[in-house]
Amino acid sequence: MSILTREIILAEPRGFCAGVDRAIEIVERALEKFGAPIYVRHEIVHNTHVVQDLKQRGAIFIEELSDVPPGATLVFSAHGVSRAVQDEAQARGFRIFDATCPLVTKVHVEVAKLHKEGYEFIMIGHKGHPEVEGTMGQLDEGIYLVEDVADVARVQPRQTQRLAVVTQTTLSVDDAAEISAAVRARFPQVREPKQQDICYATQNRQDAVKLLSGQVDIVIVVGSPTSSNSTRLAELSNRLGTVAYMVDGPEEVQSDWFDGKARVGLTAGASAPELLVQAVIERVRALGAISVQKMDGVVENLKFPLPKGLKIEP
Repeated sequence: MSILTREIILAEPRGFCAGVDRAIEIVERALEKFGAPIYVRHEIVHNTHVVQDLKQRGAIFIEELSDVPPGATLVFSAHGVSRAVQDEAQARGFRIFDATCPLVTKVHVEVAKLHKEGYEFIMIGHKGHPEVEGTMGQLDEGIYLVEDVADVARVQPRQTQRLAVVTQTTLSVDDAAEISAAVRARFPQVREPKQQDICYATQNRQDAVKLLSGQVDIVIVVGSPTSSNSTRLAELSNRLGTVAYMVDGPEEVQSDWFDGKARVGLTAGASAPELLVQAVIERVRALGAISVQKMDGVVENLKFPLPKGLKIEP
C-alpha cells in the first residue's frame, strides 16, 4: 500500500563541510585565474555530480602525474597525497595548489613530528582509500594499517615503547572507538591524538543520523558510493534499525521504498551538494510527501583559508 501523508525530516547538519567547500573553491578559482584545463589528482571530493560539473568547466581528473603536461596547474584532492606524489609534482615543475583538507593535513603533520621522535604508527582506516594512502605515504616505513579489531591482533610493530595511533578522518565514530579500544588493550602505552582525528563534520553528521533514525521509518542518504563518510551514514542508520538507502541523485530514488512509510529521513554526506538534497526532496514530494521539516542540530560556521596565489584580481 502507499501512504499519501508522508513527511520528510531533514537532518542538521548535512552536506558540504568546510574542507569540501575549500577544495571545490580551489579548483573553481584556479580555472577562473589560469583558465582551462586545470589538472586534479584524484576526484577533488568523492561526489559524482561535483566531479562532472568541474569536468564540464575544464578540470581534468588524473591519477598519474605522467598524464599532466609540463607547466600545467595541478590541484591535489581534499584527501591528501603521499610525500612521493608531492616530491614528483615539485620535480615536474607544475604550478601546485594543495586542496588537502586542513584536518587531514593536521594528521600528516602529527605523523611527521612523531616520526622524528622515533614513533611508529598504527593507522585505523580503509585500505585503498586515498586519504589512507596519503597519510601512510608520509613515511617510508613504520606505519601499519588496521581495518578492524581482528587486524589489531595481527599487527606486528617493530617496537611498542614509541607507538602512536592515527585515524582516517571519515570513519564511523563508533567503529573507530571500538578499534581504538582494541589497540589500547593490546598496546597500553600507545599514544593517542590530543584531539580526535575523526573530523568534526563526520562526527556531527553521524550524531544527526543517530537522532534522525529514531524519528523516521526510512533514511535516504545523498552521497556517492565512493564517499566514505556518506557510506558510514547509511551503515549507521541500518545498524540502528532504520533501513537506509544511499543515492547519488533523485533518479535513484525508488517509489516502493515508501510503501507503508509515513516519515522519511533525509541527510547528505560531507561531499554531497545541497542542490542534490533539494532535488531528492522534489522527487519524494512527487511520490506523495506533503511536508518538510528540519531537525534542530549543530550549526557549522567553520571556514578554512584558501592557498596563496588564488586571489582573483578585480
